[in-house]
Amino acid sequence: MRRSAHLLRPGGTETCHSRGSAPGPLVAETPANVESKGRILIVDDEVNARTALVELLRDEGYVVEAAADAFKALGKVADFAPDLVVTDLKMPGMDGLQLLAKLRESDADLPVIVMTAFGEVETAVKAMRSGARDYLSKPVNVGELSVVVARELEQRRLRAETGLLRARLSEKYSFSNIIGSSTPMQAVFKTVAQIAPSRASVLITGESGTGKELIAAAIHERSARAKGPFVKLHCAALAESLLESELFGHERGSFTGAQSRRDGRFAQANNGTLFLDEIGEISPAVQVKLLRFLQEREFERVGGNETISVDVRVLAATNRNLQQMVADGKFREDLFYRLNVITIEMPSLRERPSDVPLLASFFLRKYAAENGKEVRGFSAEALDLLTGYPWPGNVRELENVIERAVVLAQSSEVVAADLPAHLGAARIRSGIQIPGATMDEIERYAITKTLEATGGSTSRAAEMLNISVRKIQYKLHEYESAPKSARSAVRDDAGDA
Repeated sequence: MRRSAHLLRPGGTETCHSRGSAPGPLVAETPANVESKGRILIVDDEVNARTALVELLRDEGYVVEAAADAFKALGKVADFAPDLVVTDLKMPGMDGLQLLAKLRESDADLPVIVMTAFGEVETAVKAMRSGARDYLSKPVNVGELSVVVARELEQRRLRAETGLLRARLSEKYSFSNIIGSSTPMQAVFKTVAQIAPSRASVLITGESGTGKELIAAAIHERSARAKGPFVKLHCAALAESLLESELFGHERGSFTGAQSRRDGRFAQANNGTLFLDEIGEISPAVQVKLLRFLQEREFERVGGNETISVDVRVLAATNRNLQQMVADGKFREDLFYRLNVITIEMPSLRERPSDVPLLASFFLRKYAAENGKEVRGFSAEALDLLTGYPWPGNVRELENVIERAVVLAQSSEVVAADLPAHLGAARIRSGIQIPGATMDEIERYAITKTLEATGGSTSRAAEMLNISVRKIQYKLHEYESAPKSARSAVRDDAGDA
């Protein structure tokens, strides 16, 4: 049964006046024993209707305030910060449509429900086109009002949660969580910012544990596909037959165990990004099908004849030398060039030692919070061990070491005893004993080992050692001119490491 808001039992202390009379004070607090479900502002110049709506919604657990006209409503919005506005359309001065426009200027996401007299549906439709969420005909049906208000507040809550989740995902994959102030990492960040908006395929190379997946996710989050799916597949984890099915899907009965049709990762990633990790591990047969997709943007499910077209950007990663694999006949050259439109080479942690303290501090804060421990830093000896270790497992190994250290720490800082013994042992195996070595021997060892870590790059080695490229070249010439026995000693030292 429809009941008019005019006929609902008046509440609060507002005196019931006829339209246009001056309203008295209105008590809008929620009863203490009722949990607030949201904040609602009622805007209506008719006192009886306004008072009845306030009491009804207040009894349902909402925090409610009211305004007698649109001008007062705009003043209350700033202080009250409502989650929902319910407004009459016909009001003197500024009408409901004008109020709606003003509200949307300040908060386009604020849901507004309009009320209109019977026979004025055309005006209500105009309000909907202007951004109102819904409309109610007067006299207002109590049940309809409750349903519409609850629905709009729930949708506002869901929109807020979605926005928060997207912000958290953006933060997770932002450069603030991909730590690196070193020149090599700044170059990576610059490249990501440049290529993210494009559609080009990207090949991310680098040793295991350097953060290739994080970079792929950062590219996706900064692209026009950010609202689409980011789908990942570790190619080395699946056998050839399973990998093909995972990528392209399969039809029912296409192989033993295929009980129904299944979409693959390409279909799942439509309008988004597909990240293929360890791309160097895929078989020649899968390479052919992947090449076809990159060329034609279409494929068939395993065991099927239907050609499927999807819009997917492919990012691939590998810790192998694909160019060498091409030369050895183990990877298709045409596929390599399709994947390698743009290359991002992730530097090893050995190549950016200045980032070790930053990363260590980041992981320390993360795992101290997760484990509820008051660990706030590192002792000088512990930090010395961390910065002096070559980190063959890169950032992943460093993260594991810091997590372990935080768990074991018995004071407010991580000390050397909290770190694995092999960090200190690595220095003993280095072939250089301090004290006991001359400065020339230490310098020679530092240069040769740094060049080894950078793959022979004199520019990277110079940056890491904070010396000029010319000095490294001069020293290398000096070492080559040294007696054979001295050169052998350097090589022997390096072999002991």
